[in-house]
Amino acid sequence: MLYQLHENQRAFKGPFADFAHSAAKAYSHPLSIMGQNPFTKNLSASYDLMHRLGKEYKKPEFNLNTVDIDGVSVVIHQNIALDKPFCDLISFDRFSDDVATLQKIQGQPVVLIVAPLSGHYATLLRDTAKTMLQDHKVFITDWKSASLVPLSEGEFHLDDYVNYVQEFIRHLQSTHGNCHVLSVCQPTVPVLAAISLMATRGETTPLSMTMMGGPMDARISPTSVNEFAESKSYDWFEKNVIFKVPSNYAGAGRRVYPGFLQHTGFVAMNPSNHAQHHVDYFQDLVKGDDAGAQAHRKFYDEYNAVLDMDADFYLDTIKVVFQDCNLAKGTWDVKGVEGKIERVRPQDITKTPVFSVEGELDDITGIGQTQVVHTLCSGMPKAQHEHLEIKGVGHYGIFSGHHWREMTYPALKSFIQRHNG
Repeated sequence: MLYQLHENQRAFKGPFADFAHSAAKAYSHPLSIMGQNPFTKNLSASYDLMHRLGKEYKKPEFNLNTVDIDGVSVVIHQNIALDKPFCDLISFDRFSDDVATLQKIQGQPVVLIVAPLSGHYATLLRDTAKTMLQDHKVFITDWKSASLVPLSEGEFHLDDYVNYVQEFIRHLQSTHGNCHVLSVCQPTVPVLAAISLMATRGETTPLSMTMMGGPMDARISPTSVNEFAESKSYDWFEKNVIFKVPSNYAGAGRRVYPGFLQHTGFVAMNPSNHAQHHVDYFQDLVKGDDAGAQAHRKFYDEYNAVLDMDADFYLDTIKVVFQDCNLAKGTWDVKGVEGKIERVRPQDITKTPVFSVEGELDDITGIGQTQVVHTLCSGMPKAQHEHLEIKGVGHYGIFSGHHWREMTYPALKSFIQRHNG
């Protein structure tokens, strides 16, 4: 019922948001019949803000069209390497007419970036992928909104996420020999499970794995996110945040944790900050600060675009990752594609060096929750373990922005190069 009410509200707000957009354009136009004066500038800014607050935010595009490699502009083509019901494996293929550049990129390491399935789209890692493309062949998991997946495609559990990651790794191994794996936030847990299971079976494991800001042991330095997940029962989450997709979507009838509820939670974590950002945006419009206004639009176009998570996956994550901490306790059993139950044993990983990255000020994944991967992967020689803590940086800063480009990336690039086989 709540999801349907949201849809009704969205349909109701749509025309008003469109009108506000048109009014903002009209009053800001140089030939406006009211002219350009403080009153019209304030009026235009007000309508613009109304439009931003009321519009629908669709899935963003990566828009990675070129990358600079040693002064040469290289063209990027985005393709779907594997199409799965709940996720596309995206490849960013690079092309150049410069022979030396082409030879260089052909020999660069292959990296699988496993993006979070935790509310936002994989485009949240746009800066991560763009930077990596300077020195690597990049693939990324592009998770689909569960509201667009028909019921006929079946259920999607945390175990299925683990199985998807294994399939993607095997695909890159079959087409490129092997790969490095980079996981950011939520996927650090299923990625470690996937590689652990491959190691236990005696399969070839990735050349390296990098874990960035992930809740591998949520008992360490718990944040408000951890405390909220632990303060409510499994039944509470199932009864209060799970709803069925309305009939106007391809996934009609599927149980999901709706994106609009997740977005409400994101904003509720720092409501005053978001309110101030909107005030700043209004003032930038009035002052004519186009750069400041565009920076606001760019951030919130991404931040406000959210997807629906399949209910089974979300509830599994709450229980396995945050409430029971099965990975850290060594009690996690995963069901494979063929139905076989297998125990996750990170200590069986002996040939995949591990690199962990944490932000000193991370208020989503507490300090130590990611670094614990080195204790879990006790089968790897000590020399194959590396850890980096970025001082003065929060959660998003470790994989996006100038701290990512100037501090995290150089260390990550070096780590991958040393273990490229």
